[in-house]
Amino acid sequence: MKKIILITGATSGFGKAIAYTFAAAGWNCIITGRRKDRLDTIASDLEAKYTIKVLSLAFDVQDRKTVTDTLSQLPAEWQAIDILVNNAGLALGRDSFENANLDDWDTMIDTNVKGLMYVTKAVIPFMISKKKGHIINIGSTAGKEVYKDGNAYCASKHAVDAISKAMRIDLLPHRIKVTAIHPGAAETEFSIVRFKGDASKADAVYDGYQALQPEDIANITLYAATLPEHVCINDLVVTCTSQANSYYLHK
Repeated sequence: MKKIILITGATSGFGKAIAYTFAAAGWNCIITGRRKDRLDTIASDLEAKYTIKVLSLAFDVQDRKTVTDTLSQLPAEWQAIDILVNNAGLALGRDSFENANLDDWDTMIDTNVKGLMYVTKAVIPFMISKKKGHIINIGSTAGKEVYKDGNAYCASKHAVDAISKAMRIDLLPHRIKVTAIHPGAAETEFSIVRFKGDASKADAVYDGYQALQPEDIANITLYAATLPEHVCINDLVVTCTSQANSYYLHK
């Protein structure tokens, strides 16, 4: 029987790369995201390239009711989820605290923190019934050190770090692994979203060095997910060679 992975935020970046990497390894995939057209395209492509099944679910992780209703009513064949990857997340704006946009703050906290919690809460009963499972939370180096003008984004990723630790403790009796992967600078849609479509600002983030690529994090995720059952990587910080932490970067 093929294993099942559920990936949030699978329409681009890390989530999309994780879907392709696990599909290539023979996993059936549940992919979620806000952009249904992209999800459907990815689902069709994965099924055509690999001998796997894909279930695409279009919803916003910020919407607690939709998340709960959708995931609690998964078809029986999709309920035996082996791996949950909480990847959906974003940064909005790069402003000092006094100039930051409150709507941006709400969106980051509602997505990066509350959305992760909503999805996990809905999926955990399936893992408890199996008496095993693995939750992989995609954090950030911003969850390890706070940097200038990072305020709410850094706070949200520090929360992911703390929530991952709390999950690991609380879910220990159910034999559910919890891994937090904290990438540094990575060349995805992250910066174009953060700078709200300003391509020149987004491109400047990656000038002068080789940033992480989505496939790098996807391969690391697969490694963490395929270790023996008695082995769990709890916390993993990943940067490109040019980066020391969330604010030291050599160009």
